[in-house]
Amino acid sequence: MVVKLITLDIHCPGCSSLKEKRFVVSSIKARLRNRFNVSVAEVSWQDKWQRAGLAVVVVANGRAGADSVGEGIVRFVERDPRVQLADVEQEWR
Repeated sequence: MVVKLITLDIHCPGCSSLKEKRFVVSSIKARLRNRFNVSVAEVSWQDKWQRAGLAVVVVANGRAGADSVGEGIVRFVERDPRVQLADVEQEWR
């Protein structure tokens, strides 16, 4: 069993309030959970209108499986037109 932590720094250029940002981030979190069966939490910049930090945890049988899911997560967020992916950090735990 391996555990991979993916930290996503997201910019939400269309958001002009915390309420709008919460809606966008909540939608992304729910879609990631449903599609990839991962744990997701907003871990930083909760008080900023246009910025969010998400932590995504992938648990898999091997590194190849975790890497595949991690790549899918990054591509999935990059394709969302409501956000821009500013930074991605991946580490093994």
